[in-house]
Amino acid sequence: MQLSASDDRHPQPCDSGVTRRRALSWLAPALAGACLPAYAQTELTDLARIRASGMLKVALYKDNAPFSDGPASDFRGIDVALAEALARQMQLKLSILPFDAGENMNDDLRNMVWRGHYLGYGPADVMLQVPVDKYLMQQNRQVMVLAPYMRQHLVLMHDTQVVADVRQPEDLKGVTLAVERGAGSASAVLGYAGGLLRNQVNIYNTGPLAAQAVVNGKAGGAYVTRAQAESVLHRAQAAPGRYLLTPLVLTALPDKGWPVGMAIKNEHKELGQALENALQALRNSGELLAIFRQQGLTLTAP
Repeated sequence: MQLSASDDRHPQPCDSGVTRRRALSWLAPALAGACLPAYAQTELTDLARIRASGMLKVALYKDNAPFSDGPASDFRGIDVALAEALARQMQLKLSILPFDAGENMNDDLRNMVWRGHYLGYGPADVMLQVPVDKYLMQQNRQVMVLAPYMRQHLVLMHDTQVVADVRQPEDLKGVTLAVERGAGSASAVLGYAGGLLRNQVNIYNTGPLAAQAVVNGKAGGAYVTRAQAESVLHRAQAAPGRYLLTPLVLTALPDKGWPVGMAIKNEHKELGQALENALQALRNSGELLAIFRQQGLTLTAP
């Protein structure tokens, strides 16, 4: 999927003082074999380089249902559909770079946005599913986080036949709960009130698996994102009213959720503007809303 910067098929400019690496950044396929005049030997802007390649490279998380998940041959989800729509709106082809999440978001931004992974892949032109967070941006000056397209919310998905109404965490005493391994939401549940609910909690590898445990009757409630819960209920074709999604704010978690957007290299201003224009066009046409509705998800304003 990814174009290689080490392709030896392109010739160097006539000026022998120009390094091979710089020469490769200047040559377009249409000029292969030609001797470039001095006035043409200027580096392309970020957006011009992408348009010359005809390809928008988008980094997407692996194993991140309902946003991007599945084998490489059948990668699906909200972010996959959004990446396709953005590329089409910008009149480009799409190249997806699926990647495994690192230890933290700083690792992901370094590997997929501004430097590239030490294993040799990346960076992409843009990465999706990035929290629009001031602290994150302060820690990563090499990137620009922009174009928020949704807002994530944490909810308690609960079976009304197990617990009909939840107004506070204490209402969950005695109820088996499911959480996602390694998520901040899991830590919040486990640590609430000195471990009040700890012995009731079962840990699953992903949020959708935690939500599925409720549908399967293995848990009375799951503390997951609204998107994870809705995707599971949509796939299960659950009976209306059987399961509720109740906002439940726990200590140290954002009570209003968090906006999610895209990340690019900080100096790629033209690309940033083009992505924001493309997203706005998708929003105005209703296509962004349709992408979410097709998978049973609520599009919440960022």
